[in-house]
Amino acid sequence: MSKGKVVSSPLTSHFKLSSRHSPSTDKEKKGMRRVPYASVVGSLMYAMVCTRLDIAYAVGVVSRFLSNPRRLHWEVVKWIMRYLRGTSKLKLTFRSGKPVLVGYTDSNMVGDVDNRMSTSDYLMTFLGGVVSWQSRLQKCVALSTTEAEYIATTKSCKELLSMKRFIHDLGFKQQCYVVHCDNQSAIHLSKNSTFHTRSKHIDLRYHWVIYALNDNLFELEKINTNHNGSDMLTKSLPREKLEVCCSIAEMASPST
Repeated sequence: MSKGKVVSSPLTSHFKLSSRHSPSTDKEKKGMRRVPYASVVGSLMYAMVCTRLDIAYAVGVVSRFLSNPRRLHWEVVKWIMRYLRGTSKLKLTFRSGKPVLVGYTDSNMVGDVDNRMSTSDYLMTFLGGVVSWQSRLQKCVALSTTEAEYIATTKSCKELLSMKRFIHDLGFKQQCYVVHCDNQSAIHLSKNSTFHTRSKHIDLRYHWVIYALNDNLFELEKINTNHNGSDMLTKSLPREKLEVCCSIAEMASPST
């Protein structure tokens, strides 16, 4: 990989990975046994968990095929490595100034083509830099974009409260805690305490956010999609949009 051509994004839209691409013949399976797929994906996971949130979505996709990867899956893994080689100096940064904890959330409707499940994410910043992030498939099938965003919002708000307690233990407090969501319908559903036909089928645990908002534990605010840094955690993005998300998350190389 040291001589491979670098690429500008960890995953591109032309990669449509599915379990249908997994080896179906003994010859294909035998050929893939010589490929260190699981160990390389494990290394990518380590980088993603430590500092490289920009590869979180891509790593989440390739990790779905650990038990039976195919050559196409391996090509995507190598693609991620080529992206990392070209962005090896990218790092998390923090600003001086007033310490403020801020949350961002997003989702990708039907992110998994096999199980039709959506992808949720959250991104938490403190002193401008990212301190917590996650990109993960939802555990149920969302019936609409609003529902997928609503489920993602609940998970994000729970993480915000966890981080809130943590910074309180460190002696930091702020007057208002905000989670930003780019879906107005999901925000409306979160602030509407009346269950109706649109939401009555959703698991009760996701309605927790309604009561948390009523107790003024945090606020939920609309944000423009172009200003939502967590967008890179739910889908593959073109280079320009990925760079914007990295900038919002205060990820920078020494030259910037």
